[in-house]
Amino acid sequence: MSAAATGPYRRAPLAPFAAAVTGVGLVTSAGTGVAAAWHGVTESLAPSAAPRPELDGLPCDFFYSVTDCDPGAVLGVATQRLMDRFSQLAVIAAREAVADAGLDPAVWDSARVGVVIGSAHGGLPFYDEQAAALAARGPRRVSPKLAPLSVVNGAASSVSLDLGVHGPSQAVSTACSSGTVAIGTAHQMLRSGACDIVITGGAESTCTRLLIASACSLKAVSTRREDPAAACRPFDTHRDGFVVGEGAGLLVLEHPDHARARGATVRAQVNGYGASSDAHSAVAPDPDGLGIERALRAALADADLSPADVGHVNAHGTSTLSNDLIEATMLCRVLGDAPLVTSTKAMTGHTLGAAGGIETALTVLALQHQLVPPTVNLDAPDPRITIDVVAKEARAAAFDCAVKTSLGFGGHNAALVLTRP
Repeated sequence: MSAAATGPYRRAPLAPFAAAVTGVGLVTSAGTGVAAAWHGVTESLAPSAAPRPELDGLPCDFFYSVTDCDPGAVLGVATQRLMDRFSQLAVIAAREAVADAGLDPAVWDSARVGVVIGSAHGGLPFYDEQAAALAARGPRRVSPKLAPLSVVNGAASSVSLDLGVHGPSQAVSTACSSGTVAIGTAHQMLRSGACDIVITGGAESTCTRLLIASACSLKAVSTRREDPAAACRPFDTHRDGFVVGEGAGLLVLEHPDHARARGATVRAQVNGYGASSDAHSAVAPDPDGLGIERALRAALADADLSPADVGHVNAHGTSTLSNDLIEATMLCRVLGDAPLVTSTKAMTGHTLGAAGGIETALTVLALQHQLVPPTVNLDAPDPRITIDVVAKEARAAAFDCAVKTSLGFGGHNAALVLTRP
């Protein structure tokens, strides 16, 4: 049980609140659609990672792309042209999540439905394209659609338009923790009574020459060009950086009373949310992991659960030298070495602002199926890391509580606590 906060400037914690997860939608390099993505992640199917001609000459010339989804075929070419790719993927995932929840936008109370979607960069591909047009052909060749297509709120706006949502529609941009912060924000909106339903998660498609060149300069991405499908190696001794990915992961969260009243099937519950700032560096996490520890402890307190309750962690696990060791050390310090830990980025790539949405969706599925996805490519575990990382093959286990952790450039940390219904 969590203790009430004390001190002249602190407030007692709110009563625990369990938001119902009634729908899930996924578009990932591991597969499009919940069934395909879950199969890809749990069966360790190699992601599409062929060298890309637009990345010629860079130390990293590959990324993990979505190959089994044609947005034009799903949305229609006319609708597709009104969105950047990250928004297209978000709308496709949102449609699946809403259908999975058994909701009909034609009859719901649209003013009581909200949208909160995270993205780190928004419509970067279209922005890059228009910058090139300006440089090559002058200002008259710049599209008037630049602003609505490239802004970070494009995904939230597009989902709201597509589904006819009239409640609060928000975008969250806290770098690589954006999707997790979005879900935490949705949890708070439901708790406050502002909405009955919130469509939430993250979306990103930033696989551009500009972004990957910058990541190469930062030495943040893997340069394992001889075997790109095995390049992302979280917690492995030979990890050398992340692989950029694209995708969207969205959930339908409902107030438990609303879900109960309509007889909805509840896949899982979001019980707690915590966030913090490192105030340490623009690009590096706190070397002692104190920021993400604060977020994790706050999420557990919000859920009124203890570290001993946690059976599974879907870690941030980027496959960078510092992040993996810092995060693993923190997890062991807070939770001990009992929870089963995984990083699904080895299959999906690091989808930046979408990561928290995709990985929370996978955590929901892990709770539902009582199966922890593997951390593929973990051939030589880092001996300094003592947590129980599930490697190579999925592991069946009985657990009622799981945690999702996220860290972002600028020191943005977030954590969610989820439970079985």
